[in-house]
Amino acid sequence: MSIAKWTAPKIRSLKGNQKVVCLTAYDCTFARWMDEAGVPLILVGDSLGMTVLGYGSTLPVTLDQMLHHTAAVCRGVTSAMVITDMPFMSYQVSVQQALENAGRCLQEGGADGVKLEGGKIRAESIRALVDNGIPVLGHIGLLPQSVKAMGGYRVQGKTEEAARQLIEEAKAVEDAGAFALVLEAMPPSVAQAITEAVSLPTIGIGAGRSCDGQVLVINDLLGLTDKPPKFAKAYAKLGEETRRAIAAYRDEVQSGAFPGDEQTYGA
Repeated sequence: MSIAKWTAPKIRSLKGNQKVVCLTAYDCTFARWMDEAGVPLILVGDSLGMTVLGYGSTLPVTLDQMLHHTAAVCRGVTSAMVITDMPFMSYQVSVQQALENAGRCLQEGGADGVKLEGGKIRAESIRALVDNGIPVLGHIGLLPQSVKAMGGYRVQGKTEEAARQLIEEAKAVEDAGAFALVLEAMPPSVAQAITEAVSLPTIGIGAGRSCDGQVLVINDLLGLTDKPPKFAKAYAKLGEETRRAIAAYRDEVQSGAFPGDEQTYGA
């Protein structure tokens, strides 16, 4: 039996009806497991810079790297909607650049849409992408690609004026045609105000429970991050288990216990 594909209109229709579940994925295997679990929205995050490639931030990640991982994720997915993070300086130069590179994400990566960071400043690009058939997931609040300008990974919208500006940014993204909006690292009251002010679903990460959905980095969820952020919750302790398994293998190889008869052909 074929499984219906999640699309931008279907995700948008969840607002007020069902919480949106979103996770990051960077390879085929984890994407397949998420798809089988019924996760409707998978983000190929530029967080792969830290989780997979060993960088200290998202800034060094290239478009070619994003395309490589997006294609792998898409090969594991049947029904989930796959969104690709457009990496630093792949869309900021001009609307034309944003359109061309977003097109590559769909053509070469197989993505169903893209995510851009920024509110009013990105409205023109978001509108151009949507007008040309490319679904866009917005992102406001803490913007990891702007971490140097923001002075680090800091909570946004802490003052009344900053909160008001975030609401305006959200409305600009909505007006430009995005199908949903990520709210990162802001007080729950601000996230709630934004969620009530816009008709598109808000997806929180470090923004409290009033959002229309939540997104987590899969490494944080599985307990693979040594120093996870405050907003993360580990639903497993795979980091500890992985270290234990590797040490057990090392010991058995050194002692000669592995491979045993059951791992040997003809034994």
